[in-house]
Amino acid sequence: MHKTDKMILFITIIIVAFSVLTLYSSCHQKGEFVLQSIFYRQIIWIIIGLFLSFVFYMIDYRKLWDFAWLLYVFTILALIVVLIFGRTRLGAQRWLELGGFNFQPSEFGKLAIILVLARYFSQKSFEELKIFKNRFSLARGFVFPLFVTGVLALLVLIQPDLGTAIIYFFIFMSLIFFVGVRIRYIIIFICSGLIASPFLWSLLRGYQRDRLLVFLNPSRDPLGAGYTIIQSKIAVGSGGLLGKGWLSGTQNQLNFLPERHTDFIFSTIGEEWGFFGSVVLIILFYVLVKRILMLSSLAHDPFAKNLCLCIASLIFIQSFINIAMTIGFMPVVGLPLPFISYGGSSLVSFLLLIGIVLNISKSL
Repeated sequence: MHKTDKMILFITIIIVAFSVLTLYSSCHQKGEFVLQSIFYRQIIWIIIGLFLSFVFYMIDYRKLWDFAWLLYVFTILALIVVLIFGRTRLGAQRWLELGGFNFQPSEFGKLAIILVLARYFSQKSFEELKIFKNRFSLARGFVFPLFVTGVLALLVLIQPDLGTAIIYFFIFMSLIFFVGVRIRYIIIFICSGLIASPFLWSLLRGYQRDRLLVFLNPSRDPLGAGYTIIQSKIAVGSGGLLGKGWLSGTQNQLNFLPERHTDFIFSTIGEEWGFFGSVVLIILFYVLVKRILMLSSLAHDPFAKNLCLCIASLIFIQSFINIAMTIGFMPVVGLPLPFISYGGSSLVSFLLLIGIVLNISKSL
């Protein structure tokens, strides 16, 4: 096995093991293991995810080229089915129930976006794109891939799932930046979004508006929309330098912190493992992203380069947003922490992407 394979695999296993410890603690209240079903279900998802990661490690990544658009169409159909027959939870209709497990198609939409965009921008080599980028027209270089991304993002927004839709656009923006599409297109897109923000505000659900307002002023609704973020910051702050110890966090164990096993699991990490443990986790994510970017620079195949760039961007962006919203630096948008938060669809999709990365590394 290539040494880069070993490093990426080792870091991924360490992060997943850390997630098991944290989730086990998050499933306790006052010392009692009250959420056993959630914990054991996540263990099953980890086994499934590692198995699929191994499968994709063994399959030549080049074969994914042929299935990119097929997966994209399947994802669109799955998202439509969710809107009609999906299971509703906390006001969002995002899940399909399969054999007692909840399946979230929007998580695998990230894989579909990555494969389609990586294939689309691989039809010319990186060198050709750099030489002829002035001929890479607005329609071909920006509008069409934006449309492809926007179709999935719109279906996800309807659920509603603002966080995942934002991630789709971040993947798109990252790749067009790396492949050398004119920077003015990116600036125009960002400015257009800012100009359209009043209209977009009117499309948000009430709780989404509350989250944005609470971000600006957490004390605006301390017992409502601001409760979770206030408790999250208390938990992280109370951890101090070395934390209170595993299974010893008061905000967690006394059930003050909602969603502590999903979107706000980093709060449990901050409380129990402190600043030191939080920094160690962030360093692990940093090294993982750096290693994947190194693979991109070593790969000669444009498709492999694009896949690594997209996967590294996804892990970085989603980790950054989750941690930032947990400590109050960004609005709450409902994104899980990669490899850590409870949720089978997210965990399996990220482990699957690691399998693709390992296969690319093996082919170098």
